[in-house]
Amino acid sequence: MSASIKILLADDHPALMLGLRSVALTNNTLSLIGTASDSTEVMNILEQHDCDVLVTDYIMPGGQYGDGISMITLLQRRFPHLRFVVLSMLDNPAILKTLMDAQIACILSKADDPNHIVPAIHAAYAYGSYYSPSVRQILESTTFSNHSRQGATALSQRETEVIRLFVAGLSINEIADRLHRSKQTISTQKNNAMRKLGLTRDADLYRYAMSTGLLTQTPATPQDPS
Repeated sequence: MSASIKILLADDHPALMLGLRSVALTNNTLSLIGTASDSTEVMNILEQHDCDVLVTDYIMPGGQYGDGISMITLLQRRFPHLRFVVLSMLDNPAILKTLMDAQIACILSKADDPNHIVPAIHAAYAYGSYYSPSVRQILESTTFSNHSRQGATALSQRETEVIRLFVAGLSINEIADRLHRSKQTISTQKNNAMRKLGLTRDADLYRYAMSTGLLTQTPATPQDPS
C-alpha cells in the first residue's frame, strides 16, 4: 500500500475546521499532521513537519505572515514542493484569477459539498487540477473567460492609483482633491476598475486589494523566516 498523503488543515472557523478534520480522519489515504487557524501557526507546523498538501482558507486574518495570495506566495517560496487546496467563499473572477496566476489549480467553494475535499487533495498531490462545481461554473462563464481573466492586468495607472487610495480609506471627494481631478473622473475610474476586475461590491474590492497587495497589511510585507 502506498504511503498516505500528509496534509495540514488551516481555517479560522471552528465549525468548518471540525468538518475538515472529520473528512480527513475518516479517509485512510490521508494523514493529518496538524491544524492551524492563522498563517503563524501554518508556518510553525510546516517548519516542524513534512507536509504534502496544505488545505487552507483564502481569508484567514490575524497571522504574522498575512493571508490570501501574500501567504500563499510566501509559502511557495519557502516550501517549493508544497501543494495547495484553497477554500473560499469569495466566488468572484478576480480572486480566482489571482489564484490561477499563482499556479493554484485546486480551488473549492465553501458553499459546495465538503466531500470535494478528498479528490481535491489527491489532485493537488498529483500536481493536477480540481475545481468544485461553484468554482467551475465561474471559470466556464463567458464573463470570466472573455473579460475578467484580463481585467486584473488591464488597469491603467490612474485606475490603480484611485483604487489604492479608495481602499486605504479616502472618499471619492478626498481622492479628487488629492489627485486634482474632478469627482466625476474619480468615480468613473473607480467604476471602470471594478468592472475590469469583475467586482460589483466595495466589500469585494477591499478583499481583492488585501489579497493582491494594493492594500498593505500589517506587517506591510510578510517576512520570510529563513
